[in-house]
Amino acid sequence: MATKASRTAARFMMAPAVTLLLGWMLVPLIMTLYFSFADYRPLRNVFEPWIGFDNYERFVSSSAFWDSVTTTLVMVGSILAITVVLGILIALLLDKPIFGQGIVRILVISPFFVMPTVSALAWKNMMMDPVNGVLSHVWRFFGATPHDWLVETPLLSIILIVSWQWLPFATLILLTAIQSLDGEQLEAAEMDGAPALKRFWYIILPHLGRAITIVILIQTIFLLGIFAEIFVTTQGSFGTRTLTYLVFQRVLESQNVGLGSAGGILAVILANIVAIFLMRIVGKNLDA
Repeated sequence: MATKASRTAARFMMAPAVTLLLGWMLVPLIMTLYFSFADYRPLRNVFEPWIGFDNYERFVSSSAFWDSVTTTLVMVGSILAITVVLGILIALLLDKPIFGQGIVRILVISPFFVMPTVSALAWKNMMMDPVNGVLSHVWRFFGATPHDWLVETPLLSIILIVSWQWLPFATLILLTAIQSLDGEQLEAAEMDGAPALKRFWYIILPHLGRAITIVILIQTIFLLGIFAEIFVTTQGSFGTRTLTYLVFQRVLESQNVGLGSAGGILAVILANIVAIFLMRIVGKNLDA
């Protein structure tokens, strides 16, 4: 049993690591907050330490802001829907005994380990190229005109690219959850004459509730910061500019650190709003 002296010693030993971690997290956030209230344009040698909420007003009043917020939410929601639905289906297939099951599982999971930049380049040049892309050859094989994905449907293209990369993560989590299901329940339901669809709806899907919650929460955290795929493919044009990419444009392209910092703070606020919403609505499964 821990004594008061042992608990004090434990806190004392943990203090350096906790202090370093807090400093690592808080110092950049505090600096960003400070610059968001300043007019800081280093290339023009402009620095005014306090301009109030002017940066926030300029960022929010810009027409690009609300378009970027809408694009971000549409992109994140679509990717979550695709990865969860297809992840469940693929996990159910991988749970069945098939020839070369281990190799198949490795191949299914491997896209998750591809770097986002490499993934975007591969899809842009090898799959979606309107002349030599694999999808263009498929279109021609069926007698159709090749589809220029990144020009005609750029938002859908990025959604497909990111979904391809995150689908293995969802599949792995959901497959693990399916394998933890007691097979006797399914056997009993099958012996009672329950069809496969009802067994899935009333037994498998409720069992996957926590796993789906974890997938949604973790993916949302990372998907709100999608950047590399957009930078490599469309560079924010054709309605694919997310809030993260808009902040990048304000900081690096216009060299306005103050305006970009204000956008960064707004992005943090948006991420926290989404996180609170998910924890209240979806996260209830974690307490079930």
